[in-house]
Amino acid sequence: MRTEDNAAPDAGRVDVRLVELTRRFGDVTAVDAVSLDIVRGEFFTLLGPSGSGKTTTLRLIAGFELPDGGRIELAGTDVSGRPPYARDVNTVFQDYALFPHMTVRENVEYGLRIKKVPRDQRRTRVEEALAMVRLGDHGARKPAQLSGGQRQRVALARAIVNRPQVLLLDEPLGALDLKLRQEMQVELKRIQGEVGITFVYVTHDQEEALTMSDRLAVFSAGRIEQVGTPADVYEHPANEFVAGFVGVSNVVERDGRRFTIRPEKVRLLEESEAAEEGLHVEAGTVRDVAYVGMVTRFLVALDAGGELQVVRQNLETSSQEAQELRGRRMKVAWRDEQTFAIDEGQSREEGQP
Repeated sequence: MRTEDNAAPDAGRVDVRLVELTRRFGDVTAVDAVSLDIVRGEFFTLLGPSGSGKTTTLRLIAGFELPDGGRIELAGTDVSGRPPYARDVNTVFQDYALFPHMTVRENVEYGLRIKKVPRDQRRTRVEEALAMVRLGDHGARKPAQLSGGQRQRVALARAIVNRPQVLLLDEPLGALDLKLRQEMQVELKRIQGEVGITFVYVTHDQEEALTMSDRLAVFSAGRIEQVGTPADVYEHPANEFVAGFVGVSNVVERDGRRFTIRPEKVRLLEESEAAEEGLHVEAGTVRDVAYVGMVTRFLVALDAGGELQVVRQNLETSSQEAQELRGRRMKVAWRDEQTFAIDEGQSREEGQP
């Protein structure tokens, strides 16, 4: 696991610590000796494909699953064997889990009533939570009268109102359409910054993870492949899996070395066009063209072997002009500092806390 930009936080600042955490289901090891520190007040994302172990890890933190090995610490206290109600966490699910017969205000208030918080305090905290998610004038409505995005905000307010140490979010935006999901990404980041609660967020959506996270962990087959800031994980993937899963990346082999380069870093030049000094240049043929509005994606078959995907912003290029490049001889060029070597011998466990 790459750790250059992931130095273990000071123990006093860690809200969630996982130590060799393991969970098995029969012969399947869903979470395989995962170790991880999440800092207080951090927006931390567990990112990975289906079956990678990210959701099981979240459920272990919540107490919905109990580990077969290792331990879970919340603010320095070992909670590995505690039930969910005895952990200072709340969970927001994709399906909202709202009570349909209750009003918005009653849904948000429910947890406080269970905890027997005095009525005046309940009223104040509920109104604060609804204002935080910009639903202050929706308290009297029922969930069925709300849009999907509004119901997700109610679920968030219901979790925030309890003021947990850690808020766990299990793909909460997965049921929303693209535009609303993008709007809610901005809202979630704003709310997290205002309340200062540690957010642990699960998603398979790379753009979502890159947009919102302070740091993220990339999961595969029950293990962590890399932990780092969005920029570090995107620009310096630890291995071929991370390079291919987090965004799109070209993997090229030259002189016995394998390296990655992002499509937007590759320049597409006319065959007769002179390249700037310092660029690595290779010749090839444009095999495919995909015009997608703001950008065009080109697939170039290199003379030296292999293919490169190139992304070019459509500043002045029309769809027809882009399509006319299909089958053309072109050159691709990039700077060596924009590539990142893949060390196939690097261990995923290396440097874990």
